[in-house]
Amino acid sequence: MVSARAEVLRRRAALLGVAVAGLLVATKLVAAVVTGSIAVLSSLADSLADLAASGLTLWTVGVAAIPADEDHRFGHGKAEALSSLVQAALLLGAGVFVLILGFERVVDPAPVVRTNLALAVMGLSLVGSLAVVLGQGYVLGRVDSLAIRADREHYRGDALANLAVIVAVVVEGVPGFGWIDPVMGALIAVVLVTSAFGIGRRSVDLLMDRELDDGVRAVIADLVRADPDVRDLHDLRTRSIGRGVHIDLHLELDGELSLRDAHTITDRVEERLWRHFPGAELSIHQEPAGLVDDRLDDRVRADSP
Repeated sequence: MVSARAEVLRRRAALLGVAVAGLLVATKLVAAVVTGSIAVLSSLADSLADLAASGLTLWTVGVAAIPADEDHRFGHGKAEALSSLVQAALLLGAGVFVLILGFERVVDPAPVVRTNLALAVMGLSLVGSLAVVLGQGYVLGRVDSLAIRADREHYRGDALANLAVIVAVVVEGVPGFGWIDPVMGALIAVVLVTSAFGIGRRSVDLLMDRELDDGVRAVIADLVRADPDVRDLHDLRTRSIGRGVHIDLHLELDGELSLRDAHTITDRVEERLWRHFPGAELSIHQEPAGLVDDRLDDRVRADSP
């Protein structure tokens, strides 16, 4: 039931992004054509990327929810990382496009017209972007999703970019400040490119099974050692799997314990880890305390908490 609720929240968060992006694309297209503002046009390019990315997010959220099958024994959670990589590419392309347009406007200046229309559209964009950031932030506070997190970053950047555009449109009318519009467009491009690299890095980390942060690994070790019958642990390995984490470790127990007692202790450890990391995939190997596998090299032993 909790899992079903989580999937509903993820889908609603993705739908919110698609709906807002579609509305903003339509309004910005009209404003860009009427005003001729490079800043508004740059924001339109961003919203087009957002619409494509949010649509992809909606699709991959559905794919990631598909249970494990014969061909994908570990589930489909990493589909969200693929979605985020595409989002990063779209953002990067939009940023480069805006930089080119800004350069052309510097070389061949053109006045911005219909300032009030531009302000109205960008004000709507700001409200829409903030609505998505808040809505998706609410969902991310309850469930984890790399694709939705990337989508929210899109809109967080949009909110900042929309503020920059509003400033550009207002200042454009002040004599001697005609340069502000292409400069603001360039600043928006920097936001897009920076966000693209951030999203791409996290996506690659997931696909490459990067270890979780040291702080998270320390929490895992503390949870395991909290059981009074656990002597220690070693060879802790972790990774994100898109919809949670995978934890692999060797559990050191009293060598005189029966198999049944060792199993009971391991169950307690698993329950404690699941309470802290809901939905985590756990792989725990029991070993007699003090017995270290000679096949393990020094690097692997040193990696243990």
